[in-house]
Amino acid sequence: MRHSFFFSSIILLTVMLGQSSLAQVKPFSIAGHLIGAGKQLSFSITVSSDQDSTFIPITVSHGGKPGPVLLITAGVHGYEYPPILAAQQFAKQLKPAEMSGTIIIVHHANLPSFLRRSIAYNPQDGKNLNRVFPGRADGTITERLAWVLGSELIAKCDYMIDVHAGDAQNDLMPYAGYYNYYDKPELSEQGRKLAVALGFETIVQFGNEQSLKEASMYCSREAITRGIPAVDIECGRYGMAEPQFVNMILKALDNVSKSLRIVKGVSQPAIKHRYIENRTSIDSKHTGFFKSDNKAGQQVLKGSKIGQITDLFGNYLEDVISPVDGIILYMNATPPISKGENLFSIGHLSNTSL
Repeated sequence: MRHSFFFSSIILLTVMLGQSSLAQVKPFSIAGHLIGAGKQLSFSITVSSDQDSTFIPITVSHGGKPGPVLLITAGVHGYEYPPILAAQQFAKQLKPAEMSGTIIIVHHANLPSFLRRSIAYNPQDGKNLNRVFPGRADGTITERLAWVLGSELIAKCDYMIDVHAGDAQNDLMPYAGYYNYYDKPELSEQGRKLAVALGFETIVQFGNEQSLKEASMYCSREAITRGIPAVDIECGRYGMAEPQFVNMILKALDNVSKSLRIVKGVSQPAIKHRYIENRTSIDSKHTGFFKSDNKAGQQVLKGSKIGQITDLFGNYLEDVISPVDGIILYMNATPPISKGENLFSIGHLSNTSL
């Protein structure tokens, strides 16, 4: 009997301590909702303009213990499916009562693009959400989406991950990216550490200049303008929902959550890294057909032929030549091409490593 009483007392004490810990964590307030400690809530934020309306589906997991706030955005481009699927699965595997901090997951930042299978652009106003930040409170529907994402969600976080993939026309190799501005060394270093924690072997540095002098434009760069460390994930290709890339993103999100000690466990970063400090974009000079035997992730040499363009009748127009030695980060992988449209993004390889 005494043993039974002893163990019952231990169990009761453990429960009481757990409840006391939860009581010490204040509810998390966001977009008119309060999420209690150790709880998870999914809801939508309505965004409307004079002509259009949509909503942003999000899930908030508020930990039972205090800690940082991590924002994860998926679906900024609605045809990029691996990030959206990974976000769904990641939300379901979280256990808020065991977390130290809060994770906000945006399932679809650009729902109209997702539902209409629109590449890059919101079909409601024809604008690219990842080109209009910080947006406008009184702008078009895409500009208002950007404004709400910035003022209601990004403003609430301590760290941010914006997750992308290759659209329907893009072959893309998986990589992480972060912003490096020389006048913000601490913020840049925090971003670098986040990028390393994701676990990708290839890390692309954005910016690499003295300061950011233009509008934020990009979703994750909006966080940078607010002094919030942010990283990008690029993982997936051809607008396909391939499980291997969904799983890579899931692992990356888990790695960062553990490295920030929001989620219990040990992260698994990559054994080695290669840094891409500069990139060269090659755009088409013609409208017609594009063909290339190259693939994303392939190394190319300066002066080598990496593609060919013909007119709409199939007549030869031009060879596409690599202007640098480097690695193909992503490329157009479908025949249609318009003048000015991107063909390749080639990363300049660096010897920098950890």
